[in-house]
Amino acid sequence: MTTPTIELKPSASPLSAAERDAILVAPGFGRHFTDHMVTIRWTEGRGWHDGQLVPYGPLSLDPANMTLHYAQEIFEGLKAYRQPDGSVATFRPEKNATRFQASARRLGMPELPVETFIEACDVLVRQDAAWVPAHGGEESLYLRPFMIATEVGLGVKPANEYLFLVIASPAGAYFPGGVRPVSIWLSEDRVRAVPGGVGDAKTGGNYAASLLAQAEAAAKGCEQVCYLDAVEHRWVEELGGMNLYFVYGDRIVTPGLTGSILEGVTRDSLLTVARDLGYTAEEGRVSVEQWQRDAENGSLTEVFACGTAAVITPVGTVKRESAEWRQSGGEPGEVTLKLRSALLDVQRGITPDRHGWMHRLG
Repeated sequence: MTTPTIELKPSASPLSAAERDAILVAPGFGRHFTDHMVTIRWTEGRGWHDGQLVPYGPLSLDPANMTLHYAQEIFEGLKAYRQPDGSVATFRPEKNATRFQASARRLGMPELPVETFIEACDVLVRQDAAWVPAHGGEESLYLRPFMIATEVGLGVKPANEYLFLVIASPAGAYFPGGVRPVSIWLSEDRVRAVPGGVGDAKTGGNYAASLLAQAEAAAKGCEQVCYLDAVEHRWVEELGGMNLYFVYGDRIVTPGLTGSILEGVTRDSLLTVARDLGYTAEEGRVSVEQWQRDAENGSLTEVFACGTAAVITPVGTVKRESAEWRQSGGEPGEVTLKLRSALLDVQRGITPDRHGWMHRLG
């Protein structure tokens, strides 16, 4: 694989410090974007080339661009955190880089070298470092690397040209008023992904497939939708954009990777964090019947979802067509809050980085 250099072409008119600071007071999530982006092209026979940092701006696409018709598109999400000494560090970017490669393989796209993925993120964060919120809260700079096909044509085949980009958006605390349990709708007729499909790739099609069920969940008064396996419609898999964990006292279980579940970076990290804290943490199978039964008899003490955006989200109310129940009395559980705090403390540089997860930019 070729590893292109990234040429710096910064904006001559970035947002003023006053305008930027006003945004950082309450950035929300994915609503505002930094001054720059990184682009790298791939062409068949030439490989990766023309890496550039340029002003953030629109893309120009031909109506016959193959991504618009055949959805050759993948993306990632990771965060940069301000550290106590004022430096900036990203959380486990190599894990996102290797997952990006796996997604590319599944969709017939070229694999970006891990070191190029990390360098592209580093270049953007260094250039737009003033956009990384101050240390002290849960705020961060969210990075969105993604790749699309750029070949023009309507033939159904892998494209011969691609564009990789990284953009960044300041992100506020996911729960501005404190950690709040979410309500879950169990979708027993619609599925997110099937064995042998693209459920373990981070591609937009998976999220598009979840939108109808998400709307149905909202109509039922729920904020998130949980999917079951596509074969038996019995085994719990994941939410539309987050993995799930089940807490049985000192034992913590997350559904095992079946090929239709996304291998979340936060999911993987929490297996390690939980063991560090003395819990038994494992992958396994949890049926929807077991979930309801164990919640009602009290042996299932907590349930939480996890992902890059929210870190850890407690589950409060669960609904299905035939029943409804509450977890932890509808309040955040002790284990959930302990794990959340432990992971955030590593990301924000408050506790020692025992596993070398933080990638410091200086």
